[in-house]
Amino acid sequence: MARTASLSGFPEWLPEERLVELHVLDTLRRVFELHGFSSIETRAVETVGQLLRKGEIDKEVYGLSRLQDDDGAGAAATNTESAASHKGDPHALALHFDLTVPFARYVVENAGYLAFPFRRYQIQKVWRGERPQEGRAREFTQADIDIVGDGELPFRYDVEIALVIAEALSALPIPDFLLRINNRKLAEGFYNGIGLTDTAGVLRSIDKLEKIGPAKVAELLKSELGATEEQAQSALKLASIRTQDTTFVAQVRALGVSNELLEEGLTELEQVIAAAVQRAPGKVVADLSIARGLDYYTGTVVETVLVGHEQLGSICSGGRYDALASKGNRKFPGVGLSIGVTRLVSRILSQDLATATRSVPTAVLVALNSDDSWGAAQDVAAGLRSRGIATEVAAKAEKFGKQIKFADRRGIPFVWFTDDDGKHQVKDIRSGEQVDADPATWAPAAEDLHVRVLKA
Repeated sequence: MARTASLSGFPEWLPEERLVELHVLDTLRRVFELHGFSSIETRAVETVGQLLRKGEIDKEVYGLSRLQDDDGAGAAATNTESAASHKGDPHALALHFDLTVPFARYVVENAGYLAFPFRRYQIQKVWRGERPQEGRAREFTQADIDIVGDGELPFRYDVEIALVIAEALSALPIPDFLLRINNRKLAEGFYNGIGLTDTAGVLRSIDKLEKIGPAKVAELLKSELGATEEQAQSALKLASIRTQDTTFVAQVRALGVSNELLEEGLTELEQVIAAAVQRAPGKVVADLSIARGLDYYTGTVVETVLVGHEQLGSICSGGRYDALASKGNRKFPGVGLSIGVTRLVSRILSQDLATATRSVPTAVLVALNSDDSWGAAQDVAAGLRSRGIATEVAAKAEKFGKQIKFADRRGIPFVWFTDDDGKHQVKDIRSGEQVDADPATWAPAAEDLHVRVLKA
């Protein structure tokens, strides 16, 4: 399935691959809507100031600039470059690198028209200046869900959103997965309790744990943050805790650190894990190494991996943010998770984890006896389509063998024939079975009516 793209980092799917992607998207939409999430779409561009205000990610952002033509008429080409060159101009435009920051802006601008808590899902393309490799593209699709409150947002929504994502991922044709969950309050409270006050810096170092290993993280903590050996080892001991139930609470307390924020984070994470053990057993783990690099997370943080495909990286991530969206003194706290649809689909296709039952939506090709029969064939096709059966009409009255080969090459399972006397028959070209049929009543078996995506 994997092919060399003409432009690296901008994947394009073949029709049968696109059908797999559409199945993933449709499944996510269905689950999200069953849980009451409303669909929105935001513009593709934001100001650089908006995108960069909550974390140093400028190397990942594609800035836009307009190039005036010679006569100054304003005809222009769009140019992409790092947003770093636009840092001095916060009003310059750039393509959004995720959907959370644009959503925060959307909430602030439309607060007077929204009913809170506002539940939204958003499925769109995003752009990020990363080095292309499997699972990392420069243009890719994300599917986000968020719940945002006005002034306050009960913690129970942190629990709910994890369960919704577990249900959505369980409905996809993917291997087993694991939601790895931590809490920033727990981590920050612990770091403060051992005397490391630059908690954001510690989190950024801990976030590199899987890439560079504990020894190098300890060196970073000591060289960049001034941590002692004892403090570095304490931070690493916390990050090593991982349990599939709430026993992590006792393990954290056994480290002997006392802090009010730590206790608050422990309580919140305990609630999430306790609910998940009951409602999504085996899908969630408390993993205290999870940090999330972006600065706007304030509580629950989540990363999700495919079991046996951990090298792919996180396929779903996010968490709680209490101050990302605000309007004067009015705060809009939220919690959300983002699924990397393109990353998932790339792995499904490259590993043959699922396939479409056919390469086109068409279920029936109406064959032509003669070129004069084209109008009558269109009538047959219209009748079939009116009952939800995807149908094409042959373009030329070639020998039936050629028309059947055309259908086979296209992946169309049925060919419809009409005799000169008006008698109809339909042939299943996979089995060779041919039967009498009435265009007003005939229908394929349920499994042949629509393209299905089957898990390997």
